[in-house]
Amino acid sequence: MACRFSELVIDCRDAESLAAFWAAVLDYRVLGREGNGEVEIGPEAGFGGPAPTLIFQPVAEPTPGKVRLHIDLNPTDRDQDAELQRLLDLGAAPADVGQSGDESFHVLADPEGNEFCLLRTRLDPV
Repeated sequence: MACRFSELVIDCRDAESLAAFWAAVLDYRVLGREGNGEVEIGPEAGFGGPAPTLIFQPVAEPTPGKVRLHIDLNPTDRDQDAELQRLLDLGAAPADVGQSGDESFHVLADPEGNEFCLLRTRLDPV
């Protein structure tokens, strides 16, 4: 028996605003809020559906050093250039991690500086 990827917990300063950003990026909705300030977002199917949920957990201290995990995204209903513009309009910013400029992907950062990549290949929505 194997495991299944069900959720990703992300430490952050402002759970509400970061959850709102990622909900807009992924076309997710808020699934729940906890008394400790956590916000969970996910697809319409909710937890346990075909795509993982994201939980934004407020923490007081910044993460030291380089974050060792990042998310890769693929556009679903438009080409990479149009999706890049949409992500920038939502508040993403270009990030420099030493790219050569010849990559087929774009490295971006969310409003709290978490890096993620926008890949070129279009995928069907889940």
